[in-house]
Amino acid sequence: MYRESIVNHLPVYLVMGLDNYGNRTALDIAREALEGGVTIFQLREKKAPLKQVLEQGVLLRDLCRQYGVPFLVNDRVDVAILLDADGVHVGQDDIPGQEVRKLLGDNKIIGISAGSMEEAEWAMSQSPDYLGIGPVYATSTKQDAGDAIGTTLIREIANRWPVPMVGIGGIQDNNAASVIQAGAHGVAVVSAITKNSKPEDATARLKQIVLQS
Repeated sequence: MYRESIVNHLPVYLVMGLDNYGNRTALDIAREALEGGVTIFQLREKKAPLKQVLEQGVLLRDLCRQYGVPFLVNDRVDVAILLDADGVHVGQDDIPGQEVRKLLGDNKIIGISAGSMEEAEWAMSQSPDYLGIGPVYATSTKQDAGDAIGTTLIREIANRWPVPMVGIGGIQDNNAASVIQAGAHGVAVVSAITKNSKPEDATARLKQIVLQS
């Protein structure tokens, strides 16, 4: 149900795992971020046992549904199916988007990562609902993210295709505006929200910057 209106859900895209931050559980952080105005949520968990991912994933999915926010799963199409997620985000080396579509059906959201024009061309051949472009800035959150690419690729893609996009990688309050001004429809963040002592306030601030840029 969210697929047709995906652009409206991209402004503040929260990507997070199941780690606790400080005295907050992942569910606590997600709840505060949703209260602050997160517009789409992606569960990206690489280390936890599958049993834990499914148990906590259900709680996060239900929380997102309370707020009318799409709940996506990173990479794992099987987990997305088991959780009845609203979609999947895949990378260049994961299951190709067209194969994901066969597994998920026509109503689910499929996002694909790209860090170069060559990768964007391949991603576009897979008929994605949106692209995740990055890492825009240097990031320590994703160890295999590669070198920062800046906002040029976002601008080039925006000039070539009318595809919804989010920038990801090292995005904070002080650089989010330039990502939107380059042509992205939203910013995908991890630590800017999850590692902030006040996730709700951090989200609201980021959302204001994105919507005013």
